[in-house]
Amino acid sequence: MNIRLSLTLPLIISVLFSCTLQPEHDKRDVVFEEGKNHLLVMHPTVQNMERLVFLTESGIFPLPEEYHIVGVYHHDARYNYELTSEYILNEGIGNMSLYGIDVPIHEETIFFENELTPIFRDLFNQSDAVFFLGGPDIPPGAYGEDFNLLTVVSDPYRHYLELSFLFHLVGGSQDTTFIPLMLEREDYGILGICLGMQTMNVAAGGSLYQDIPTQVYEVFTVEDVLALDPDEQHRNYHSYYQLDPDVMTATFHRIHVLPNSHMAVITGDVDLMPSILSSHHQAVKDMGQGYRATATSPDGKIIEAIEHVAFPNVIGIQFHPEVPYLYDPEHTLIFEPGQEGGYSFLQSYPGHLGEDFHRNFWIHIAAMLP
Repeated sequence: MNIRLSLTLPLIISVLFSCTLQPEHDKRDVVFEEGKNHLLVMHPTVQNMERLVFLTESGIFPLPEEYHIVGVYHHDARYNYELTSEYILNEGIGNMSLYGIDVPIHEETIFFENELTPIFRDLFNQSDAVFFLGGPDIPPGAYGEDFNLLTVVSDPYRHYLELSFLFHLVGGSQDTTFIPLMLEREDYGILGICLGMQTMNVAAGGSLYQDIPTQVYEVFTVEDVLALDPDEQHRNYHSYYQLDPDVMTATFHRIHVLPNSHMAVITGDVDLMPSILSSHHQAVKDMGQGYRATATSPDGKIIEAIEHVAFPNVIGIQFHPEVPYLYDPEHTLIFEPGQEGGYSFLQSYPGHLGEDFHRNFWIHIAAMLP
């Protein structure tokens, strides 16, 4: 399916409420197109939208043609989303638009009805699924913890928006009297990737390990992390030396898939342990209300995937299947400074070692969409 449909209507960035503003440079109207299904994408950076275009145009993610993609963001977030508007316009992507929100949001009210509640309801009513993507650390106050010295919060308003939207969608233990929107439509789709999965967990009342090496494995230096088994390393700490700009910040490790889950369907055999792309230093600690683990690291210490027990199309993963070089046989991977030569992901992890899992993942997500 070609995502770059001809631009038959003006590209829109719109106001559905008086408090929902478009970027000043763009005076076009926003649209939730009549007769279309709508996939929301939170934090629609140029990179995130480029990756979605790659996945759909290449057929890796066979998004049905009737879907229109709407990027949702808060005006107080740190990213300049006008860059994304320009990207959509310059590339002539006709089935993609943006939706900016300019309502004040506060950490104290994100897990209750608040000023954004009517906007969340409208977004839910006009869409069929939403993706929550990767990014920086969540403010620890959102899950009732003090600020660890290794936690770095760089975009709090992005987190407040996404946490509150997820709470409104599925509910959480913070306010058990709140009636989640998804009770009205239980087949609504939610996918969380890396930070997205952590956001799903925190929004439901769960908590996080703020630093995996120090809190889970009790090691405190880069050298000690690199001495761990590769399956216990969740980002590439060789990149900390800054000796070679080509060294990946991510790493690969295997996951253990649990039965009777989306992950088991995707893998096809729970005895297989596919390798995935991992780049994070935080992880789910206490599970949020309504979720269960569906994959872990091989030692069982890190939760690698979750799904909701009541809503069948709500899943989160701690790894990154959306990165284009996973599907490029020519892309050489550099893991250590000074490394000579290298192999692509497809060369290193062909078939059941990793490739099949990643391709099956996106086929499964497309089939999961309402």
